[in-house]
Amino acid sequence: MLLTGTFARALDDKLRLAIPKLLRDAIGHPQNSVIYIAPGTDGSLALYTEDVFSKLADHLALAPPTGEDVRAFSRLFYAQAQPAEIDRQGRLRIPPELAQWAGIDKDVVLLGVRDHLELWSAAAWQSYLQDKQAHYDEIAEKALGGSPPKANLNAPPSDVPTARPMQPR
Repeated sequence: MLLTGTFARALDDKLRLAIPKLLRDAIGHPQNSVIYIAPGTDGSLALYTEDVFSKLADHLALAPPTGEDVRAFSRLFYAQAQPAEIDRQGRLRIPPELAQWAGIDKDVVLLGVRDHLELWSAAAWQSYLQDKQAHYDEIAEKALGGSPPKANLNAPPSDVPTARPMQPR
């Protein structure tokens, strides 16, 4: 499952979010109709399928439980994470306390971010985008492990075995 795209949406009075059909299909709805909604990063909400939420829990379980950051993150994350079900109309109700935490009211942006979705207030997303978009190349280099290696024109192609120097006897 690869989730991508940016979708401008509006929450209704009951804080229901209409999930685009493209994303519902990508997460396997209606078989996968439970979504875990949790505090995300940078002021967003993170939306996980049960499978991805379980994998995240397994990953976090590998961290030493004595670490202060691990304990604090676990408490803050799991105490606020809530399951919600996508209804027959493809809507998901955002818990009011999480909407308030993320500063979400009516106008929102839903993002596909590889294995999960992020929900942002439209204003917060625009601010984030303006701040980060100008530095896209620098961010890409850091995220992808630095700049690509320079081509060595004297080196043989990587699929051609190289001769080993003879070892003295």
